[in-house]
Amino acid sequence: MDNAGKEREAVQLMAEAEKRVKASHSFLRGLFGGNTRIEEACEMYTRAANMFKMAKNWSVSSSAAGNAFCQAAKLHMQLQSKHDSATSFVDAGNAYKKADPQEAINCLNAAIDIYTDMGRFTIAAKHHITIAEIYETELVDIEKAIAHYEQSADYYKGEESNSSANKCLLKVAAYAAQLEQYQKAIEIYEQVGANTMDNPLLKYSAKDYFFKAALCHFIVDELNAKLALEKYEEMFPAFTDSRECKLLKKLLEAHEEQNSEAYTEAVKEFDSISRLDQWLTTMLLRIKKSIQGDGEGDGDLK
Repeated sequence: MDNAGKEREAVQLMAEAEKRVKASHSFLRGLFGGNTRIEEACEMYTRAANMFKMAKNWSVSSSAAGNAFCQAAKLHMQLQSKHDSATSFVDAGNAYKKADPQEAINCLNAAIDIYTDMGRFTIAAKHHITIAEIYETELVDIEKAIAHYEQSADYYKGEESNSSANKCLLKVAAYAAQLEQYQKAIEIYEQVGANTMDNPLLKYSAKDYFFKAALCHFIVDELNAKLALEKYEEMFPAFTDSRECKLLKKLLEAHEEQNSEAYTEAVKEFDSISRLDQWLTTMLLRIKKSIQGDGEGDGDLK
């Protein structure tokens, strides 16, 4: 069957499902086998949704598949089948993702409500991450992405999934710093750094978190950054020998002397061995702009 044929069959299945739903509402049918017709309609909506997906006419089929899964989800709820309803809402959300991101979020939120009601917080957390990613990439609403990453972290923490919670919190910290919410970022980086520094498998990452926390301090106040650096070295002695710690000391010295060239040279030397990502580049530029007479304040670090 070609793609157009699949789409036609899906439309027919939708029509048949709607007939079954209407038939289940009639008085006599309601008394005799109303639920059976609803179950049949559920199955037809799900088959229709999968047919739409197979048709691969993304602009039309994604929304049609999303709608069909959504109808199935509502009928599953009518049948008191919570798990099946939640699964169908998730399928609807995934189908809607590209065609209608807001509707995808609505469907995933409906699934989350069911999962939290069932006490399935780990699954709910996973879907909060999916919503956060839609806000990041499709709708570009970072504040809402942060809120969903925070909610996901809360659910993971409640289920003792600390590693998953930390991943979400680090996303929150990175975005908070970009939005100049430095105190929030600092608290998260310090918390995750403290949680990981005693773990043999994770302690190597702790230096990155303390480095990022110190940069956030530095943007706000040079003295704060110095005090924070001393605190991190005391908490985590391995940090002292790290390239990140040595860079911070050079940057603090250059900043104190208001020496833009020395600052840039220290960054270049670090970048030649460990490539700076976009986040670090942004933060280091913000600090550089506070050096008086820096003619390249809105330029780069090279």
